[in-house]
Amino acid sequence: MKAEERWQARFRAPRVTLPTWARQAPQRAVYRGNASGFWEIYAWDRASGQTRQVTDRPRGTRYGAIDPTGQWIWWFGDAHGDTHGDTQRGTDGDGHDGEHDDGHDDGHGVWSRQPFHGGPDVPLAMPPGHPCGLALSSDGAAAVGRSSRDGFEILLARPGNEPVTLYRHHEYAAVADMSLDGSLIAVHHSEHGDVLHPAIRVIRANGATVAELDDGPGRGLTGGRFAPVPGDRRLLLLHERRGRREPLVWDPVTGEQREIWLPMRGEISADWYDDGRALLIIHNQRGRTELLRYDLAGGGLTPIESPHGVIEAAAPRPDGTVEYAWSSAAHPPVVKSSNGHVVFSPGRTPPPSVPLEDIDVEGPGGRIHALVSRPERVAAPYPTVFLLRSVLPGFGGLGGQDDDSFRPQVAAWVDSGFAVIRVNHRGSSGYGSAWRDALRGEVGHIELADVTAVREWAVERGIADPDRLVLAGTAWGGYLTLLALGTQPKAWAAGIAAVPIADHAAAYEDEAECLRAAHRALLGGSPAEVPERYAASSPITYADMVEAPLLILMGANDPRCPARQVEHYVRALADHGREASVYRYDTGPGTPRVEERVHQMTASIDFAVRALSARGQPSAQ
Repeated sequence: MKAEERWQARFRAPRVTLPTWARQAPQRAVYRGNASGFWEIYAWDRASGQTRQVTDRPRGTRYGAIDPTGQWIWWFGDAHGDTHGDTQRGTDGDGHDGEHDDGHDDGHGVWSRQPFHGGPDVPLAMPPGHPCGLALSSDGAAAVGRSSRDGFEILLARPGNEPVTLYRHHEYAAVADMSLDGSLIAVHHSEHGDVLHPAIRVIRANGATVAELDDGPGRGLTGGRFAPVPGDRRLLLLHERRGRREPLVWDPVTGEQREIWLPMRGEISADWYDDGRALLIIHNQRGRTELLRYDLAGGGLTPIESPHGVIEAAAPRPDGTVEYAWSSAAHPPVVKSSNGHVVFSPGRTPPPSVPLEDIDVEGPGGRIHALVSRPERVAAPYPTVFLLRSVLPGFGGLGGQDDDSFRPQVAAWVDSGFAVIRVNHRGSSGYGSAWRDALRGEVGHIELADVTAVREWAVERGIADPDRLVLAGTAWGGYLTLLALGTQPKAWAAGIAAVPIADHAAAYEDEAECLRAAHRALLGGSPAEVPERYAASSPITYADMVEAPLLILMGANDPRCPARQVEHYVRALADHGREASVYRYDTGPGTPRVEERVHQMTASIDFAVRALSARGQPSAQ
């Protein structure tokens, strides 16, 4: 198989997410798959083995969920198909390489439901909005979070009744979870004005407050899952009281708190076992994941065998086994069980890729962990792509991390003769709260200082050819690419920015309220309050300094990175005698059709090869 055929086969291979099953009917499950070319919601009857495509929308469906009884499948229908937003309970995909959920905003729309075995869609009777969480109870109730220009609200929808507003505020709020019996609803909020470090409030189904937990400035409370046992009030959270995310079990009625401290480095998240007597511990260190079982009664910690790599999602089954979605940089994704069996196979397996190397570089803010993928049969120093990830730093405590998972985009560059370096710069999760929160003020410039340190290290070690350096990224990574080309014009041979932020102030005018809240938290206020910070961090300010060839890929309907502000940037370049190549496509952010993703990858590789050739520095192709 030729290199181009190999990398295209990775994009075209069908993929699925970890199936999510109904709490009270564990043989009924939903998952998200892209066999149709778009990511859609599927139902899976585990007893019979039958699957059914639930949604078939022109541009895919991002979010789906199944209610605890297994009778209803829920999905969010936005105006533009598959776009991205706040974390929803249910199945939302792993999101790599253009599929990645940046965790912040979706298209405008409403939730609908349909019977598990098929039937008419029943939309919720509420105005369209941007989704801010969904939680379902065993009595048929749904707690729904939504945002609009009027702010954020939490509604309770019961079968046969009009939805009732339980909570409303102008600052960010989202549904975290609802107890199995529907009596308690957990709400993340930032009434204190810091969406990066949310508090949590538990309310009753009539809107009355039960309890509030707020750990104060710089300490967020994220996660939020009620114990999966009828009548159990305990809520599993993640706190940051010791400088990293760790589990906390909280009874909002009695106020009792139990911190789960574990003697291991890295960061920790957790989920309940089905009987509420143990926790599944998901331990992340240096871009790899391991699973453990924590016994709440005795405090015992038992490792769960899993391969070396990254577990995107994991959940305990009622029989005590754990199912998980796993991959590594070298090995394609698979859904497995702790009993050693493959749980679900979507079809043909994509070709493998090369393993990762870890590097550690001393940077201006501390030691930086980065990942290197080297091409085979090519001698160093390599033409090198610095690939910057898409996640907006810090939102809701989720900074994102480059890791050892399987990424077709990385593998495509490697197959084309490029080395790929990914930098877990300040703003990344996985290295403690202080590292994740280090971006306040000089947003963009701080990340690029770390990228610079790694770039210089790679050049000095003979890994990267200083005359063949390409910078590329999507969404926030695209923003950093544009900023670097303007502030470091001599360092880069070419730049490729997909759906980038080019002008923070203009983006703020057009984006949804969730992203506005993140902008205010990161930059210390709105554009009217701190215009100098928005200007200093905006690529458009440095448009007159750009020298390297630039490719911009932009979607027509993109609530994360509105097209208008990108058009302003392109015009600013032209005003200064610079020109960008612009690739336009007709979907919003997130997951274009598989063939569109192949076209975009082809355009990116071809652009980089041409740019290096024009400098008299051919790529390794």
